[in-house]
Amino acid sequence: MSIASPRSASRGDLLRLSHLFVRTLREDPADAEVASHRLLVRAGYIRRAAPGVYSWLPLGLRVLAKVEAVVREEMDAIGAQEVHFPALLPREPYEATGRWSEYGPNLFRLKDRKDADYLLAPTHEEMFTLLVKDLYSSYKDLPLALYQIQTKYRDEARPRAGLIRGREFIMKDAYSFDLDDDGLAEAYEKQRGAYQRVFERLGLDYVIVSATSGAMGGSRSEEFLSPSPIGEDTFVRSAGGYAANVEAVVTTVPEPLAYDDAPAAHVEDTPDTPTIATLVDVANARHPHPDRPWTAADTLKNVVLAVTQPDGTRDLVVVGVPGDREVDVKRLEAALAPAEAEPATEADFAAHPELVKGYIGPGVLGPQGAQVVDDATGESRSAVRYLLDPRVVDGTRWITGADAPGRHVFDLVAGRDFTADGTIEAAEVRAGDPAPDGSGPLELARGIEIGHIFQLGRKYAEALDLKVLDPNGKQAVVTMGSYGIGVTRVLAALAEAHHDDKGLAWPAHVAPAHVHVVATGKGEEVFARAEQIATALVADGVEVVYDDRPKVSPGVKFADAELFGVPLLVVVGRGLADGVVEVRPRAGEAVQVPVDDAVATVTERVAELLAR
Repeated sequence: MSIASPRSASRGDLLRLSHLFVRTLREDPADAEVASHRLLVRAGYIRRAAPGVYSWLPLGLRVLAKVEAVVREEMDAIGAQEVHFPALLPREPYEATGRWSEYGPNLFRLKDRKDADYLLAPTHEEMFTLLVKDLYSSYKDLPLALYQIQTKYRDEARPRAGLIRGREFIMKDAYSFDLDDDGLAEAYEKQRGAYQRVFERLGLDYVIVSATSGAMGGSRSEEFLSPSPIGEDTFVRSAGGYAANVEAVVTTVPEPLAYDDAPAAHVEDTPDTPTIATLVDVANARHPHPDRPWTAADTLKNVVLAVTQPDGTRDLVVVGVPGDREVDVKRLEAALAPAEAEPATEADFAAHPELVKGYIGPGVLGPQGAQVVDDATGESRSAVRYLLDPRVVDGTRWITGADAPGRHVFDLVAGRDFTADGTIEAAEVRAGDPAPDGSGPLELARGIEIGHIFQLGRKYAEALDLKVLDPNGKQAVVTMGSYGIGVTRVLAALAEAHHDDKGLAWPAHVAPAHVHVVATGKGEEVFARAEQIATALVADGVEVVYDDRPKVSPGVKFADAELFGVPLLVVVGRGLADGVVEVRPRAGEAVQVPVDDAVATVTERVAELLAR
């Protein structure tokens, strides 16, 4: 019986621990924050070279190769063709699309000896576009799908969690090229289906969620997330089937309210109330509501943020949100992409004395505030831009800052007493919020982003002049799709999903080997029989790690086996005197198997694991 394997079934698949380049660690690395990082380092799969940069050891490379093999097979199955670009790229294509500056400090920039600018590629849209432009010129050449598996580089400010957020990582990026939007939609669905098959084959749970396109642009965007409590992405879902990255959630906007009977706005003393909690307490004590107690939801919180554009231009923006919610910086930055946002500094407040910390109101913001002339357009604009949460509709009444210390204004009515420069989706999304499609209340969860697909449209083709002759002989701009899988991040997500407190526990399809044979004891017969079983398994196409170390204790061997996470363990030791060996799943009960039946039994078990 022979086992089908992504790697050739040969003696090369017998990994002897006496010769294997690996050292396991008994203690967790000091910088490890999550299980995948901790265990991949301890088991000798990767080693840290620099912050966010890792070297791959033989066991890690075997798992990585199996992940890549599944990705390649599914890409090839939908007709995508593999290419390979350099990681070191010239500045000019990225200048043409604006991303030389849009990437800001996340881009690794460097110069050659002739002072020419280069970058380490964070992604390759420009190079794929130029390659197709160089070789194809007719609609008859389309549709086309190309992909590569290549190393990418991003200068993360805070690399963390091992392979989950690094500065150097491996990614599969694919691109589709079509004449029209119908072709793009069809290509998108093919890639989407291929992604589902990839993750199902790898044994990785995933959720598909709507996402923002951000700086990538395009009309449709979805993320594939592996649910995990350590994931950096928050997503929402409803019982009715809605699912979205939290950054893509659109607020359900209430209807405007009539305010004919609203009292005039009035300013009241509210001493020592720099926070929403203190404001509510004082409001209830000194200025009670006639019908019910004031709550944080009755207040309008104005949050001052500094927004930096890719070219370095820095301006203040004030975001007004109901006082019972916080500003979610990730949602804010998604709405402002490619700009970055951070809390305003003391220097920012000093430059704008009209902004009284803790008591800021709409009176000095947006259309109500000071105006300046825009140098670029010559038009008047707000000196401090004011953007409101969509819930702040006309007719809603608020308690908010009166722009003076210890003073707040009550019954300030949106649309009557103040307006804004626009709305923005920046407030936190909470469990229980209504789903935008009406499918029920939202629940929140966390996930690791493992894939992202975009309908790019014509953004990059227009910037780089990718055109073909259409059936009428006229020039037509090609429309594109972009489809990425974080290969190294997928490996980390698998480790997060498949481990226990003792070590890794890989699914059979991605494990560095199918079987871990351990010889325990000092007698020559034990090692001879273990060698015989290991080589016979390899002859059947089974990948084997064989712990043939002669002077290592059984306790150390078992601890290493648990760290490595190979699906099946075969122990050749004391039971040999009774004619049996022990076969033990990585997480399960051990069984005693007659030594003469061991190879057939284990081979059958491996086939069952691979068939799942």
